[in-house]
Order: sequence, then structure tokens, then C-alpha cells
Amino acid sequence: MSTTICQVMGFLVSLLGIGGTIMATAMDTWSTQDLYDNPVTAVFQYQGLWRSCVRQSSGFTECRPYFTILGLPAMFQAVRALMIVGIVLGILGLLVCIFALKCIRIGSMEDTAKANMTLTSGIMFIVAGLCAITGVSVFANMLVTNFWMSTTNMYQGMQNVQNRYTFGSALFVGWVAGGLALVGGIMMCLACKGLIPEESRYKAVSYNASGRNISYRTGPYKVGSGYEADPKTRKGAGYEEAPRNEDVRRSYPAKYDYV
Repeated sequence: MSTTICQVMGFLVSLLGIGGTIMATAMDTWSTQDLYDNPVTAVFQYQGLWRSCVRQSSGFTECRPYFTILGLPAMFQAVRALMIVGIVLGILGLLVCIFALKCIRIGSMEDTAKANMTLTSGIMFIVAGLCAITGVSVFANMLVTNFWMSTTNMYQGMQNVQNRYTFGSALFVGWVAGGLALVGGIMMCLACKGLIPEESRYKAVSYNASGRNISYRTGPYKVGSGYEADPKTRKGAGYEEAPRNEDVRRSYPAKYDYV
């Protein structure tokens, strides 16, 4: 029961994480204009991964997509790639996890196959969460670098200083979503251990003889007439007791007439 609960909870937490990653990637508020020195402005700018927007004081908002790819910074394109890879791995992990749920029985699928699928989906969720966290962190590092460079230029009295940008809400959504996907993947990996049957953990091979088991016993050599049976040495599986002297005489009367 605990394995099923852990698996279902891991699936739900991972679902929230992947959904949050998709939401963060599509949001336009990855960076917002810093209004510390100018709280009252007629134009407010904010940027995302796919377009930049301008909101005027009248409430009118205009967004313009990035019409170039090669003209964007390399780190910016790397952030895009990380978020897309995280989303793709997360969606694939969700599809695999649905068929791996213990509460869902599909055909004659064994528990070993479900355990392998659960482990695979857990690894996908972990990698997707790491991609999301890494992408958001790289973008945040870019913002911090540009912010302090703009601040330095401002205090040096340089003209035509560009606007400073700070963290947007999409960054925090991406961090939380990546953490949820990571936790969900770990829970799926832990649930995999409980899905493995006990007999498959310690596999023992037993060898059975095709014929009857025959045991051979050795003992001291005993001199006799050759017709007496020693029950201690002759009895056993695969051996028949030798006939007695009376039976032999009955079978061969001519041989024992002279005795």
C-alpha cells in the first residue's frame, strides 16, 4: 500500500512540476524593469524567452517577438534549449509513468516491467527538473551580471544608460517547478524498489536430476558365498535385494541336487 501511495504521489508532484515548467517557459516576465530609482514611469518593460513587451500607463500592452535567432546571446539560446529539453523529458516521463502505475492494470504486464518503467520515468523527471533549475539559474546569473554593470555605469555618470532589469515572476515559478519535478522523480525511484517481487530479488537456481536419485555407499569388502545379500550395503534406491538360497534352489534344482 505504501508503494502505491509513494508512486501516485510522485506522479502528482511530477505532474505539477512539469506543468509549472511549461508555464514558466511560456511566461513573458522572466525579467522586469527595475523601478527602484524611478517608481513613476509611463512605460514599463518586461521580457521573456520568446518576446519582449511594453506596458504603458494607459493600460495598453504591446509585445514583440524576437525575430532573430542568431542575433540572440548564446547563453539566452542555451536557456531556451534547457527549458525545451526539460519539457520534452517531462512529458515523456508522464506518459511512461501512467502505464507504470500499480493501480492501473494493462493486459498481463508483470510487476517487474512496471518497476522498470517506474524507474525510467523517475530518472526522466529528475533530469527534467535539473534542466529547468539550471536554465532558470543561468538566466538569473545573466540578469545579475547585467544589473551590476548597469549600476556601475549609472554611478559613473555615463550617458545613455540602459534600463536595469531584475528578477521576474517566471524565474520563481521555474525554480519551484524544477524542484517539484526533482522531488517527484526521487519518489518514483523509491517506489520502484517496492514494486520488484521478492522472488526476483534473490534468484536461486535449483537443479533437479532427470532420473531417479541414486545413492552409492561404500563399505568394507566382505567374503561370502556370493548369494547372500547384505541389507546394509545393498539396500537402497535403484537396487533390489538378492534372492535367498531357497529361491535359488527352486529356480535351479539340478544344480543343487548333489549338495
